[in-house]
Amino acid sequence: MIDLINALGKNYYYFAAIVLFLIGFHTMLTHSNLIKKVIGMNIMETAIFLFFVAIGYINDRSAPIVDGTPKTFINPLPSALILTGLVVGVSLTAFSLSLIMKLYKYYGTLDADEIMRIRSQEE
Repeated sequence: MIDLINALGKNYYYFAAIVLFLIGFHTMLTHSNLIKKVIGMNIMETAIFLFFVAIGYINDRSAPIVDGTPKTFINPLPSALILTGLVVGVSLTAFSLSLIMKLYKYYGTLDADEIMRIRSQEE
């Protein structure tokens, strides 16, 4: 048991990423409000970003910035990929929120269950 606690203490960022992902996943599954679903999706996205950055981090290493002294560096690739992921995530959030605004104007509600009920009555 002590070994498990030591392993969690040493790799707390992996544990934090898993907890964040589960919070976002739970939010997406249990709430029918579309805004809350988008927030849950963003929490899941943040957890994935944290996980990838944590993979690229190595203790006692520095950022890959040349300052004249040879050092060992961390891997910059996960951080570069996360920058691209952030742009895609913000774009996806903006697009989702614009669609939610259109749905609210048309149906008058943000509840996904209510929208499905209204759609089934229209057919």
